[in-house]
Amino acid sequence: MPEANGALLHVDGLQAWYGESHILHGVDFDVRPGEVVTLLGRNGAGKTTTLKSIMGIVGKRQGSIRFEDKETIRANSDRIAKMGIAFCPEERGIFASLDVKENLLLPPQVKSGGLSLDQIFELFPNLKERLTSQGTKLSGGEQQMLAIGRILRTGARLLLLDEPTEGLAPVIIQQIGKTIARLKDEGFTILLVEQNFRFASTVADRYYVMEHGKIIDTFANSELQANMGKLHQYLGV
Repeated sequence: MPEANGALLHVDGLQAWYGESHILHGVDFDVRPGEVVTLLGRNGAGKTTTLKSIMGIVGKRQGSIRFEDKETIRANSDRIAKMGIAFCPEERGIFASLDVKENLLLPPQVKSGGLSLDQIFELFPNLKERLTSQGTKLSGGEQQMLAIGRILRTGARLLLLDEPTEGLAPVIIQQIGKTIARLKDEGFTILLVEQNFRFASTVADRYYVMEHGKIIDTFANSELQANMGKLHQYLGV
């Protein structure tokens, strides 16, 4: 169940460390059910660390992360995954020695409601054509499709996507955008890390801007044009 304030995910005062390095310094934001929310910011702002903190895969966390009104700050990554959160990392994590079908079937189903292989192939027809291809034989775009398809099988309803368009051709970026829009229509909630705010503007409902491990601004997609000047300043583009 969402929190009383309507949030599916509520992050409050989140701090995180890698070893002695203090990366997040009190991050606060909400994601409501069915939203696509984007974290924007320059390299090193803390965006990926925020996703990893939600997933429980950083060295040390403090603060509060509530998912479906359950506190997860002390939970390990296995338990967090079983609650219905899935993480698609920027490096994609495709197993080179496995073919496409084996990669897709690798993660366990944690909840009912995951997409079937046929539904995944409907989203990503390229994967069906490459079903017996080894992970190393896929293009960057196909690897990204496989990484997203793999987490859709699990039954997770909150998807954490880290730079899904990084290094991809425009035609593939367009396909990823259509997929995110389709997933939103089907009731998935998505927290997206992106530096390409032009892409983000085609899929996001709201934005949070990060700098030096904190949220420094937030606005809705309808307010994007009015905030373009600030965005250029924040992102250095």
